[in-house]
Amino acid sequence: MATTSESVDLVGQESTRNLARAALFAALVGAFAYVSFPFPLSPAPVTLQVLGVFLTGVLLGPVWGATALVIYLAAGALGAPIFAGGAGGIGHLVGATAGYLWSYPVAAGIIGFVVHRGPTLRDLGTVGVPTLVGGLIAGTVVIYAAGVTGLTLVLGLGPVEATVQGALVFLPAEAAKIAAVIGIVRSDALAAV
Repeated sequence: MATTSESVDLVGQESTRNLARAALFAALVGAFAYVSFPFPLSPAPVTLQVLGVFLTGVLLGPVWGATALVIYLAAGALGAPIFAGGAGGIGHLVGATAGYLWSYPVAAGIIGFVVHRGPTLRDLGTVGVPTLVGGLIAGTVVIYAAGVTGLTLVLGLGPVEATVQGALVFLPAEAAKIAAVIGIVRSDALAAV
């Protein structure tokens, strides 16, 4: 009796590549979290995490961008020091800044969907600046709506106070991050990615 064996690909090369890219972008957002400092006008610190969320949504698209940030949240919840200021642990997913953190996968998914006009990635060279700005603004709205909600629920701030302290004071920084993402996407450096 003879037996035969065949080679079977359990996971395709593209899925493996996308998962690796998602893990890389999760690590990037974690690295950006180390650029963090207290902000006297808000209970939330200023970080570069949102810049990472923006890049993740734009470069990975809605499916893998959201996946990358689910990986990020899971790693942080398990104790990896990748939340603001190098913190980690599940407590951060129920603390004062939990709303911001939970919004990241949703924001990346929305950014990716708007920029790529659906779930399939398209050439970023064909994406106009208004579309990029629109996607990034939509992501910003999601992040700050969830962040303000979290501050209201966890810290008991009133809606106006939470909106001012949790969103409005950060808008100039977000405008700079949006400009940075557009510069990065339009640069020749992405041609190799």
